[in-house]
Amino acid sequence: MKINQVDIVHFSDILCVWAYIAQRRMDELKENFGEQITIDYHFASIFGYSKRKIETNWKGKGLYDGYSNHVKEVVKNFPHVSVHPDIWTKNIPESSASCHLFLCSIRLLIQKGIIKEKEVYEIAAWKLRELFFKDLVDVSQRKEHIKLAEELKLPVDKVLEQIDSGEAHAEYCYDLELAKTYDVKVSPSLIFNEGRQKINGNVGYLVIEANIKELLKGEKKQASWC
Repeated sequence: MKINQVDIVHFSDILCVWAYIAQRRMDELKENFGEQITIDYHFASIFGYSKRKIETNWKGKGLYDGYSNHVKEVVKNFPHVSVHPDIWTKNIPESSASCHLFLCSIRLLIQKGIIKEKEVYEIAAWKLRELFFKDLVDVSQRKEHIKLAEELKLPVDKVLEQIDSGEAHAEYCYDLELAKTYDVKVSPSLIFNEGRQKINGNVGYLVIEANIKELLKGEKKQASWC
């Protein structure tokens, strides 16, 4: 029996520069494969405690200035995105978790049928990344989420209700548990073939495309020969 659709489980952190860069690849996949693929977006906590992460990982390497320079050097190789000159040195978000809660709230409202336009979830995620990397907005703040929700004409009261009730927290915790199940430690991570294949980090479009093409033409559950 041939596979006629490939399901992709996508994990990322909103504050991850590699996920910011890689979103274009996901858009290209959707454009090229259409209904042959589904992308199920989830979050991993890479910058859950962003300042402590940088102060630990970049100790002796310039701390915030060092990490800022690293991010700017990375982005130089990808002209389709840009970053603010003061990235990670000013308006530093405390945590990506609040962004993820906001997006989980939108996801819940889509699941409940309150928000009809499913694509608004991806639009909101992309706008948060742009607001942070390009415009240097501290996207961990609720006021920025409300502003974005209003811009996207979302029901702000319903969005906040999912967070205040704890439902969005439960949805986010589900993401974190799912990330553990798939042993996700890198953003972005793509999971294929019911967890049998995983692509981590900065991987070129053609590599991702090749994996999808092989799955589309292959037999179901053929990954294990033993």
